[in-house]
Amino acid sequence: MGNPARAVRRVSAFAAYLTLAAGYGCGAKVQPEVTPGDPASSTVTQFVAAEVIADVKDFAVTLGGDATGNFVRSSDRRISDTRCYFTGKLELPAFYSSLHMVREDEERCASRGGENDVFFYPVQAVASGQETVTVSLAEASTERLLVVVPHEDFHTQNEARKAPTEVAEAAATLVGFLTASEFAKDRFGAESPAARSLAVDADLFLRKSVLVNQYYEKVNRLYRDFHAGSLTSAQAIEQKSELFAELQRDCTAIAPEPVSFNKCPAAMNNAGLAFDRTYTAHYPMLHDLYSLLGGDTPALVATLKRLMADGPVSAANAVDLIHRQ
Repeated sequence: MGNPARAVRRVSAFAAYLTLAAGYGCGAKVQPEVTPGDPASSTVTQFVAAEVIADVKDFAVTLGGDATGNFVRSSDRRISDTRCYFTGKLELPAFYSSLHMVREDEERCASRGGENDVFFYPVQAVASGQETVTVSLAEASTERLLVVVPHEDFHTQNEARKAPTEVAEAAATLVGFLTASEFAKDRFGAESPAARSLAVDADLFLRKSVLVNQYYEKVNRLYRDFHAGSLTSAQAIEQKSELFAELQRDCTAIAPEPVSFNKCPAAMNNAGLAFDRTYTAHYPMLHDLYSLLGGDTPALVATLKRLMADGPVSAANAVDLIHRQ
């Protein structure tokens, strides 16, 4: 796009990408043409990932995003960060910003499980504005990579930085799904496995969001009853176990299988539920906004940026603002 040399390089790299991805299906990883133990393995994978990332970043700009400094360099780091989130056994914070968080390894995090509900999170990417392509991101499935990159880039938009965390996460999540879906359709064809799979992830995440939000309210109500003295701690723990078992059953039933996200919370406890609710609390409202805009992704990106530009805005009044325009 405007740079012939880069275009030729992109075409060559994209051809290499298609060769490496031969036989690729839902959730498959791009397999480098080297043996798993070969030290060049991650280098080859990161080269291919970097080219695909460059393309999807450019594509996101055509949808209304601003270019960022994320993912322009590769790194030998396997992950971006290691985070241990935790909270009390009968405490349910509203969002991940209210959880306790320390940076430590998985073993130390797990040791907190005696007194707390814990969620260990090895982070693939952080929207710093200068994030690199980590080894874990490069080795992720193509679908996952195509969602993560525009998600993190949306976080880096100046307007999104002004929004409350839970609104920015819902917005970045929706924009990530939609950008990935449209990119896959444009580059691989509407009937390609990637395009067909990614086309439904935004709606599948809506189903997950409804479930997470419903069970958040149920668990939160249980803890309110406990703190009001209506239940003993033993009764509350027993009912908590039943509710999380129900959530596990209900989210596992989501079909078809999403290709870019986990359909259940990664940790089936208070920490995992509060973490996921950060992404789901306002997602249904913003999904409604997308429908209200006629399923037009550039219009959604422009609208979200305009609403966020003037400072904190709730997802609830975002739709009201659109209705009044």
